[in-house]
Amino acid sequence: MALERTLAILKPDCVRKRLTGEVIARIEKAGFKILGMKKLRLNRETAGGFYAVHRDKPFYAGLVEFMSSGPCVPIALEKENAVADFRSLIGATDPKDAAPGTIRKLYADSKGENILHGSDSAENGNQEIAFFFSNRELIEAA
Repeated sequence: MALERTLAILKPDCVRKRLTGEVIARIEKAGFKILGMKKLRLNRETAGGFYAVHRDKPFYAGLVEFMSSGPCVPIALEKENAVADFRSLIGATDPKDAAPGTIRKLYADSKGENILHGSDSAENGNQEIAFFFSNRELIEAA
């Protein structure tokens, strides 16, 4: 099985609740290697660009508002089967539907404020990582 990359974003609610260290520890314990990580604050334009695929959906404006409401932490991750394994680790988008022990079940308050983002495919993972990181910012996993 080949290595895959996926993007995680610890969202503003995660940072505000001071859960970044706990969530990063869970990600690393699950076998993911961190290739790049930074803390930043998205403005509405940048958040809107990242989530442009959702532009026509009813939740888009609220998502852009939320993602630009405070600092977030994008993290480039690598692991075999990274996308599926990460989505399993974080749980369903709505924490009410998330499996016990998943990050969202443990820490998320709602479908809208659900602690973190995870790529939905390997192709999107690579594109999303490139949105936040240049190749020189990524450190190959050892």
